[in-house]
Amino acid sequence: MAKLVALLRLPTNFNTIQWQILAGPVLILMILSMMVLPLPPFLLDLLFTFNIALSIMVLLVAMFTRKTLEFAAFPTILLFSTLLRLSLNIASTRIILLHGHTGTAAAGKVIEAFGHFLVGGNFAIGIVVFIILVVINFMVITKGAGRIAEVGARFVLDGMPGKQMAIDADLNAGLIGEDEAKLRRSEVTQEADFYGSMDGASKFVRGDAVAGLMIMVINVIGGLLVGMIQHGMALGSAAESYTLLTIGDGLVAQIPALVISTAAGVIVTRVGTNQDVGQQMVGQLFNNPRVMLLSAGVLGLLGLVPGMPNMVFLLFTAMLLGLAWWLRGKVDKAPVENTVQVKTDSAQNKEASWSDVQLEDPLGMEVGYRLIPMVDFQQNGELLGRIRSIRKKFAQETGFLPPVVHIRDNLELQPASYRILLKGVEMGRGEAFPGRWMAINPGNAAGELVGEITHDPAFGLPAVWIDSALKEQAQIQGYTVVEASTVVATHLNHLISIHASELLGRQETQQLLDRVTQEMPKLTEDFIPTALTLTIFHKVLQSLLAENVPIRDMRTIIETLAEHAPIQKDPAELTVVVRIALGGAITQRWFPGEGEIQAIGLDLALERVLLQALQSGGGLEPGMADRVLAQAKEVLKQQESQNAPPVLLVNHALRPLLARFLRRSLPQLTVLSNLEVSDQRQIRMTAVLGGPN
Repeated sequence: MAKLVALLRLPTNFNTIQWQILAGPVLILMILSMMVLPLPPFLLDLLFTFNIALSIMVLLVAMFTRKTLEFAAFPTILLFSTLLRLSLNIASTRIILLHGHTGTAAAGKVIEAFGHFLVGGNFAIGIVVFIILVVINFMVITKGAGRIAEVGARFVLDGMPGKQMAIDADLNAGLIGEDEAKLRRSEVTQEADFYGSMDGASKFVRGDAVAGLMIMVINVIGGLLVGMIQHGMALGSAAESYTLLTIGDGLVAQIPALVISTAAGVIVTRVGTNQDVGQQMVGQLFNNPRVMLLSAGVLGLLGLVPGMPNMVFLLFTAMLLGLAWWLRGKVDKAPVENTVQVKTDSAQNKEASWSDVQLEDPLGMEVGYRLIPMVDFQQNGELLGRIRSIRKKFAQETGFLPPVVHIRDNLELQPASYRILLKGVEMGRGEAFPGRWMAINPGNAAGELVGEITHDPAFGLPAVWIDSALKEQAQIQGYTVVEASTVVATHLNHLISIHASELLGRQETQQLLDRVTQEMPKLTEDFIPTALTLTIFHKVLQSLLAENVPIRDMRTIIETLAEHAPIQKDPAELTVVVRIALGGAITQRWFPGEGEIQAIGLDLALERVLLQALQSGGGLEPGMADRVLAQAKEVLKQQESQNAPPVLLVNHALRPLLARFLRRSLPQLTVLSNLEVSDQRQIRMTAVLGGPN
């Protein structure tokens, strides 16, 4: 009784939500019950009509779908509709064999209408029409759709690794966020599941066509036997009655099956765009007036041939000419780009002013004329949006907002070339080809591609510029495939990360300090210029960025500087104490988690020599410097082969010396002090710098 009361107290939205959950089980139970329980003719009429309506709805949804995954439930709907048709065939067969002797209305009005109206009451014509429908469905539509689904599933599954790497590349370059990356990975997985399901679901339709043929034969033979033996009907009367009922039953089932198969073909043959199938066909088939003119000419010539249906051919010729004239008018009325008015005022008539002084942009990019559409705001240049995403991600990860990237065209560059400038000085250049894709070999790609061999401008990996038609093939072979704007954006992101310390100027430092003041006004009170000058604060932040240390934790940085600034004004020494304060974040950056730290160690003999050189005030001798550099390259290779972070752990006093020395030749090697590592973490030296040769 208590459970009944609880059920009666269900929320008011139960009827509006839970029915969707119950729809599947209820439909399956109804289908199974139709196979067992006898149905009256009126109920059969309702169910046959519902089957026709369902097939039309599925076809229309498939036509208006813009992306394949918008109709991801189609394989399941295909299964349910096939089971529904088969159960209706079983129910109608039962009625035909039981009551077929009473006349052609024994199985309901729908079957009778299909048996008389569509084939004129002639069972021979009905058999021919039924067989033709089955052949069309089985041999043409279903077979083609099944083959496309099979190939599509194979290509989607083979291309998944390349697509996943492309998503990871966009995520690492800052072009997309973590949420969008998860969504795109989910879409890739769902697409593979969909085509795999479609490959199997197409077998249901083929089996349905075969079952329709067998059911027709069984009904005809069984009807003749039942009518002649049990009811004493004549052969001709029994053949006419039972065959017409069987043909009507077959047609009322095969026509919805043909519609559903057509919907399956539409789903698997469409190409994903922002348009539905109807828009794609009309927009791509009837958009060229020259095609209409040529077609009209061919039909007009055929219409002049004696013996041909001249009126019909000439009528279509006139229609095509009218369509061509209408399309030509649309092209002529297309808006023309406004030309720039050239000013007649001569520059010689104006005096020079301070506005003629052009200040150098902190961060700039120059592009050749073929890359202008990528950076043109009026043409929705996609590179502009990627640059905005890069600046946003850089600000979130590093701790300050980099300068705006000023983009201009440069006719002196090659048409597809670009270069990236830092305060007017070139820090990188490359080439990008709009409309083509760069296939980057991450090291495990198989086979070769047809295209222009090049290198990834950001990381120097071997790559090939390929056409769009080879994109899927490249992904299957293990290449990371990215478009032209992504290549430029990744290169820019890489250079910004390398030159972060140079991008942080006094203006950015003041803006960062103002931002901290808004959030924590007490923290910055009496900090600048009482405790420390803005110049020293700027140099400390630059020193941190130069060694790839983020400055997001401004609370720790400012508190540490405020504590040590009264007794120490040297930016280098202040940077040392700040690094120790940020030791947890620095360690976590290179060694996430709580596991052991696998780093490169320093040989004790070399450590003593370096400490002596440091105490004497001298630097490294040339011979020793060459040996240390050569050994550093070797141990770095060992560290990379073990898939361990490129980190050298040294004595606290030696860290600044070795960091400055190794930064010039091995920027990828990070030098950490033993005071920057937590005492709770275990340390294991995977390689030793300065050991015996």
